[in-house]
Amino acid sequence: MRSDLAPKRRSSGGPRDGASSTLGKRPRNKGEQGMRNKLLRLIGAIGIALMPVIAEAQDITFATEAAYPPFNFRAPDGSIAGFEIDLGQALCKKMNRKCTFVAQNWDGMIPGLLVKKFDGIFASMTITEERKKQIDFTDPYYRTAASFVAPDATKIDFADKALGGLKIGTIPGVAECYLEKTYPNASIQVYQNAEDMFLDVSSGRLDAVFSDRIQLDYGLLKTERGKGLSFRGDPISEPGCFGAGIGIGLSKEDGELRQALNKAIKEVRDDGTYKAINDKYFSYDIYGN
Repeated sequence: MRSDLAPKRRSSGGPRDGASSTLGKRPRNKGEQGMRNKLLRLIGAIGIALMPVIAEAQDITFATEAAYPPFNFRAPDGSIAGFEIDLGQALCKKMNRKCTFVAQNWDGMIPGLLVKKFDGIFASMTITEERKKQIDFTDPYYRTAASFVAPDATKIDFADKALGGLKIGTIPGVAECYLEKTYPNASIQVYQNAEDMFLDVSSGRLDAVFSDRIQLDYGLLKTERGKGLSFRGDPISEPGCFGAGIGIGLSKEDGELRQALNKAIKEVRDDGTYKAINDKYFSYDIYGN
């Protein structure tokens, strides 16, 4: 077996040929080989260390409805605005990431996430066991109950589980789940867009609406459309439908993003950023206990 350390045989061409041979293939001693291996290992270690930094530089795309004020809605200039958009940008700032929000109808949220159309769902989605069969969630970023809103002149006893013949508007999700379980005889009108539901109840085309209490308060009752309307009955947070709070929906494969977002949620709660955003839209802390 030929060793790299064996002496080179000089050709009959004399020193010139010998010099040419040496320049063409310089022997490598053990010390040089060791240094080369160390350098390669160092380069590899640096590359691995930089991987999180590279990942942090990637953009994140969140889907939202842009139709659920004050959490997400279209501003006069057409941009997507609201509590969730402000909170999302604050979370991304903590993670040193650039975030973009895109409008997506409710029924396409989970299917779109599953095919990686976007990275997360930031759309007041309740954390439920049924949804967790398909997707993952961050820790809750707010909690809420649901309520009925009806015209002041209407005398409706919502403790009456029959409510036969009444038209009750709601949106897809937990509120719809509760109505179907609790009021099987009512005529339940499911709206894909909360704005359309608000318009119909304010114009008398619905007897009542049932939805997220915070959203009804700030998206309906505190607006011009809310005149002559009020909350009816007690807030409802039945666990079977209302889950464990509102979280950001994520792919089950995206554990690193979930951990980063959970860390950022805690940080904005601790440093006052969450409170500043909360107070911009609400008169009380919607995070809950």
